[in-house]
Amino acid sequence: MVSISARDTATAVPLAVAGPSRAESIEPPVRRSAADDLGLRRRQLSHDIRHELGTITMLASLLSCAPDVGQESLDRARQILGETRWLDQLHAAYEELQEQDGTGAPAGPVSLRLDVVTGEVVAAIRMSTRTRIDFTATETWAHADRLAYWRALRNILGNAVRAAGPDGTVEVAVSAQDDWAVARIDDDGPGFGEIAPGLGSLGLGIVQDMVGEWGGELEIRRGVRGGCCVRLRYPIATPHDPDRAP
Repeated sequence: MVSISARDTATAVPLAVAGPSRAESIEPPVRRSAADDLGLRRRQLSHDIRHELGTITMLASLLSCAPDVGQESLDRARQILGETRWLDQLHAAYEELQEQDGTGAPAGPVSLRLDVVTGEVVAAIRMSTRTRIDFTATETWAHADRLAYWRALRNILGNAVRAAGPDGTVEVAVSAQDDWAVARIDDDGPGFGEIAPGLGSLGLGIVQDMVGEWGGELEIRRGVRGGCCVRLRYPIATPHDPDRAP
């Protein structure tokens, strides 16, 4: 009888590893169409944009409640936080539109506090300009898409500030008039069409689309301050009637 020790066994009998060879384990890359590749890159970019928005939101949130920061800086941090949230809503709307591929209908209007959203826009633009912006409002409910109204007003107020210049004045007023909720923007600039062309033409196109989509109206005329007066009119609503059609 021949005896074999454990050491001899370990030396004499190599350990066999079952499985495919290196060449067999590598699968060929999946070939995607140009449309699929574009969609993938769009989703990747969208992910990265959301990540950066989340980072900015976190930093602004921390700064807005920091005990060692002055009141003016706190106000600016809170405004940055608010603007970032609006940007996140814009990005979400863009993503939704891309997923629909132009075939889906946009969401309908809601019962909206026109004076509150207008106040948010005015507060944001005040911090970024030397132009004086006067704002008066009464509680006013309208049937409108919240994000669409915000976009329209940002464009109009931005154009008004540019027309008035750093030493000019823009007046913003929100009120209910007859069956309409009205936001009026009046500037003391040279008047519509009198300033050098810039982003104004693009902004006006956005405004026309946003306002008219759900029964709103856009009115542009010479204002009492000598410049341009823009009126955004939406079907009026009440807090107890959120589902009324425009």
